[in-house]
Amino acid sequence: MSKLSVSGGSKPRPTMKHVAALAGVGIKTVSRVMNDEAGVSQATKEKVLLAAKQLNYELDVTAGSLRRTSRRTNTVGLLLPSVSNPFSAEIHRAMEDALIKKGVAVFAASLDDEPEREEAMVRAFLGRRVDGMVLTPIATNQAHIIPDHSRELPVVFIDREPVGLQADAVVADNAVGAAKAAKHLFDGGHRKIAYLGDRTDIQTARERRRGFNEALSELGVVTSALPVRENLHDVESARLAAIEILTSQDPPTALFSSQNLVTFGCMRALRELGLNHKVALVGFDDFALSDMVDPGVTVIAQHPEKIGALAAERLMARIEGDSQPPQTYVVETTMIIRGSGEIPPPTN
Repeated sequence: MSKLSVSGGSKPRPTMKHVAALAGVGIKTVSRVMNDEAGVSQATKEKVLLAAKQLNYELDVTAGSLRRTSRRTNTVGLLLPSVSNPFSAEIHRAMEDALIKKGVAVFAASLDDEPEREEAMVRAFLGRRVDGMVLTPIATNQAHIIPDHSRELPVVFIDREPVGLQADAVVADNAVGAAKAAKHLFDGGHRKIAYLGDRTDIQTARERRRGFNEALSELGVVTSALPVRENLHDVESARLAAIEILTSQDPPTALFSSQNLVTFGCMRALRELGLNHKVALVGFDDFALSDMVDPGVTVIAQHPEKIGALAAERLMARIEGDSQPPQTYVVETTMIIRGSGEIPPPTN
């Protein structure tokens, strides 16, 4: 099996016995603390928790299942940006559909794009002895989130490639997709195209901005003169940013929104200002009912159903012993034309 490539060798998994020895207490006391039971003083509890943290100890909540002949738990952990986001929900569903056929359950959790939450959820998955994990990374380096004793666990990354270790990754062609959007608007006659993007510490957001800029630069557009608003991570911040741009003295004739929640904010701003039939809009990410609004929203679709299915396939292959070198699998995006991206610039 392909291993996560990080410095240092594999260490034995710490046990309650190790925690008890370091804390200077009995194993029963450690058990009470880790299971949040009564009967332990605050000082002792703090001492045990400190020892557990120093040893990277995780409570094994499925120890009973490990008494079986097989050590497999038939569970996998799935860490998504937010399970409430339509893009994440489709990945979750695609993985469930693929894995339920193999009798494997999916534990899904939200990352909320917080590095601390990424580390905490990984530890929670490990504590439940999952057979493997599918992770959306956010920290600047993923090497530290996998404890030494768990570095042989099969892991597949989705949406964003990992930093600091090598493992399979399934991603969309973010830069290429954004370039398609930019060229489509340019070919429609637009020269002043506003870019509204997600947080700049997110890999996919940086890639989409790069693809957008490079495509327009190659077409002779001075991108430094274009309106840009980034670090928009929800509908309301995107709505306010779009309203600011659209009501400026020299407003754009087209918008490119680089994430579905940003697209929703742009749609609201255009409708509020009565510009939904006057200013072109192309969004990154498809979404339900995008063809039912007026006009229908032209999008760059990145096919989360394919990403989820391929991630499930690669994870099961690793769990079952696939030892080929780690690879990055790129799922192509598709432009879907529905009307909003085809609105021409004003003639005067």
